[in-house]
Amino acid sequence: MKDSKKDTVKKSMLTACIKLADLGFLAGVGGNLAVRINSELMAVTPSATDYYTMKPDDLCILQIKDLKMVEGTKQPTTESGLHAAFFKLRPEIEVSLHTHQPLASAVSLLGLDMDIESSEGKKNIGNLIRIVPYAPSGTSFLVSAFKNKINKDTNGYLLRNHGLVCGAFTLEQAIANVKLVEKEAARFLRKRIEKNTNLSYMPNSVKEQLLSTL
Repeated sequence: MKDSKKDTVKKSMLTACIKLADLGFLAGVGGNLAVRINSELMAVTPSATDYYTMKPDDLCILQIKDLKMVEGTKQPTTESGLHAAFFKLRPEIEVSLHTHQPLASAVSLLGLDMDIESSEGKKNIGNLIRIVPYAPSGTSFLVSAFKNKINKDTNGYLLRNHGLVCGAFTLEQAIANVKLVEKEAARFLRKRIEKNTNLSYMPNSVKEQLLSTL
């Protein structure tokens, strides 16, 4: 890979990270991003680095097959294994994005697959967001659980009690996809609240206030 292309990828990743941080989807040092460079390499964000101060040289270049770092001075994200698994099993995917966005993360606490209703969401993500069973963050157990759920029919996965992993063909589409997921999560939560008879004890004013936040 030529240096000019590598530099372009890094700059694009930094721009995307700032956009996602501004949206509140990459809060503090939470969440991470990976971009496929070629069939063998991927660029990933570093661990424990604020997105607003991140520099091109902070990004890490890893081998997809074994996560060996071939370029970089910082520790790569602990979720590199998730991104590598996505790239291995979905060779057409160019971007793997892990967010801690508020509403999608709230849905992940329910342990349920989340259906997608919008035509745009179905086109770019699939008919549903699949739930991945809980496993500790940054472990081989989580990577294994994630690999067992990956299929060609969906580009979105909820990590139980954790957040979202979304795949895309471009960085722009990845950002659009997680924004779509957040809208779908609001709709999903609103519908469950409205239908939940266990909330019958709740005063209507309180219930309406809760629904208005979604």
